[in-house]
Amino acid sequence: MPRPTVRDPSDLSTPVARTTVTSFRIIDAMAGRTSVGVSELADELSIQKGTVHKHLSTLERVGYVVKTGRKYRLSVGFLELGASVRARMTLYNVAHGPLKKLSEATEKTASIMIREGNWGVYLTRVVSEEHTQTELFEGERVPLPATAGGKAILAYLSADDRKAVFDEFVPSEYTENTISDRDALDAELQAVRDNRLAHDRGEYDSDRHCIAAPITDRDDDPVGAVTISGPAEQMREESSQYDFSSIVASTATSIQNKVLQ
Repeated sequence: MPRPTVRDPSDLSTPVARTTVTSFRIIDAMAGRTSVGVSELADELSIQKGTVHKHLSTLERVGYVVKTGRKYRLSVGFLELGASVRARMTLYNVAHGPLKKLSEATEKTASIMIREGNWGVYLTRVVSEEHTQTELFEGERVPLPATAGGKAILAYLSADDRKAVFDEFVPSEYTENTISDRDALDAELQAVRDNRLAHDRGEYDSDRHCIAAPITDRDDDPVGAVTISGPAEQMREESSQYDFSSIVASTATSIQNKVLQ
């Protein structure tokens, strides 16, 4: 599935530190790989080998890249940074207990999604023992308009913030179920706001369905969303056995009350 990438400095509309952007383009290209060589990165990013090597050597020296033989990988130093940031977030600290109960009650993967920039990020996930396989990880960035958690957040954004998200969203990169019509998506987001429930019916991953409920602050601005997800066919079959919507909504309310305390 497509993931957001750091763009070439020449494609950015605002002034930037080009060397910093280049470093992060290299870091971004290394994500998801066991290891990679200088030539492969240079070819993929259209950057000179000498430049790639200099950036990798610098990143290795400061502890964020590990060199093994002639190849490089990202270090777990990035995990330390993310974990440190997350540990200081109220939403993360109050969500784990309710999220674990939600996963156990539904036998589905339960998650908290937050918005960072124009993307959704999985802040934390509790994977059901019944479904240990998942392609998405904590920290993964996903498109807001193609996910249930993202829609739950989008429904409470201002018109300007929502437009910024839509301007960056490319529906054709995902599945045939992804909503591509802006008016249809606006209508669905209004329904999400009215009902405080959102659905993703194979719009990001055609084989998975998700249900989400928003977490909002006292001004009704979005703080995040609670989601459950599972195999599409199983979610359809079990919808009559489990009242997924009510359980998700109740969990979101519980977490929201803790955030507002």
